[in-house]
Amino acid sequence: MLMSELQRKDIVSINDGIRLGKIVDIEVNKEGKILGLIIEPIKMMRRISIGSEVKITFEEIVTIGSDVILVDLKNSF
Repeated sequence: MLMSELQRKDIVSINDGIRLGKIVDIEVNKEGKILGLIIEPIKMMRRISIGSEVKITFEEIVTIGSDVILVDLKNSF
């Protein structure tokens, strides 16, 4: 899968169903293993951002579907 394909997918929390944002970058180690996804949180009311960029670790990714990436963030945020 290409990074551009991942960037088109919404990141959704399985804990509460909230759409968290879109991927802006991917963190990889020297061996090329994906360590995490960097997301830009959605903006509410076009001006107010929920927060700054957030890292989703590879372990928090539950599944990558055709339209969304489901994540389990029970210990995050």
